[in-house]
Amino acid sequence: MINKTIVRCWGMLCLVMLFSSCATPRFTQVQFIKPGSVQQMVEVVPVEKGSFHAVLTAWDLNDDGTWRRTLGPWPAVIGAKGLAPAGEKREGDGRSPSGMFPLRTAFGKAEVIKTGLHYRRVNSDDFWVDDPASADYNRWVQGVPKAASYEKMLRSDGLYDVGAVIEYNTDPVVPGNGSAIFMHIWLEGGTKPTSGCVALDRIQLLRLLDWLQVYRKPAVFLVEPKDKTKPARR
Repeated sequence: MINKTIVRCWGMLCLVMLFSSCATPRFTQVQFIKPGSVQQMVEVVPVEKGSFHAVLTAWDLNDDGTWRRTLGPWPAVIGAKGLAPAGEKREGDGRSPSGMFPLRTAFGKAEVIKTGLHYRRVNSDDFWVDDPASADYNRWVQGVPKAASYEKMLRSDGLYDVGAVIEYNTDPVVPGNGSAIFMHIWLEGGTKPTSGCVALDRIQLLRLLDWLQVYRKPAVFLVEPKDKTKPARR
């Protein structure tokens, strides 16, 4: 049985450690964000480089071009080996991709959920292909795939009871660069890493999906924490 006190304490520790960095969105430093493009941003920052513990913060674009924090900061988990540098994510490496990726499609077991994303209900006939040699690599398919490796979207452990697709390596698809990158429910209260996805508490995930609106072109931004090391004086 998980010690709930430990989990709560870890969550609070994450918030304290990154609260100051979350107060200013890191993605505003990315030059290719054009005004009127991305209007909702989900920022995910590890508590330290190489850690699977992270903090998730949701931001809304104001009419004057500034950003306001809407949800979070909340504890989250990512790949066991932290974030892969941009362009270096590979299939099965245990890392989450760094960078900015659209959020368009939510999924889940329920017939409907409250979300402004496109919603797709999963059933026992839904699979996601993670075999780089398959023509359906990094695709959601119906029917058992003719591939060496794939995963069920209707899982018995409940991780995919509700979630959203992170549009990483989906357009175009590059074989071997990583697949099935989602936002989903975390395992064992956030004490376990993912294989490369972003995971968080079920209730908080539902709140996030309810807030997301596809017409506002939402995206997720995964970035390393700021380097707080100051250069030595000479």
